[in-house]
Amino acid sequence: MNLTISSNHCRLFAIILLLITLTGQAVAQTGLPLPRFVSLRASEVNMRTGPGIRYPIEWKLMYRHMPVEIVAEFENWRKIREWQGGVGWVHKSMLSGQRWVIIRKGKQTLRRNAKPDARAIARIEKKVIGKLKKCDASWCKIDFSGYSGWMRHNQVWGVYPGETVK
Repeated sequence: MNLTISSNHCRLFAIILLLITLTGQAVAQTGLPLPRFVSLRASEVNMRTGPGIRYPIEWKLMYRHMPVEIVAEFENWRKIREWQGGVGWVHKSMLSGQRWVIIRKGKQTLRRNAKPDARAIARIEKKVIGKLKKCDASWCKIDFSGYSGWMRHNQVWGVYPGETVK
C-alpha cells in the first residue's frame, strides 16, 4: 500500500498544530476545550476505571456540585480529575456546566471586596463547596451558603490561575 500525503494535508496539519500551540488547549470531541472545569449533577456519582458501564466502579463521589476537571472525552464518557487528584470516568449525564469551587486547604477568608485588605465576611472551612459567580485575573466572587464575597484563585480548586469567568 502506498500512502501519499498531499501538500494540502500537510498545511492543514500544520495549521491545526499551530492553533493548539497558540491557544494552549486541546479541543475535545464536543468542540469544548480540554481540560475544563464542570461540576457533579448528582449527590452520588460512580467514577469508573474506564469509559463504560462494563468497567468497575473505582470511587463513589458523594458531593453534589463538587467541581471536577474534564481531562478527556470518549463518546458519552468523560475522564475527570477530582480535587484530591483521583482520576476516573463518569457518564456525561452526571456532569453539569455550572461552575462551583471547593476550599482545598485549611480555613480561607471570604472578603467583602476583591482586595487583600478588604473586610473579612467569613472564614470558610476546608471541603466546603461554593457557587462560582465570576472571576477576574486574580479574584473570584463566590457564594457559600448565604455568604457572598471574594477569594483569590489560589484559595479554591475549580478555577484556573488567571482565568476570567463572567
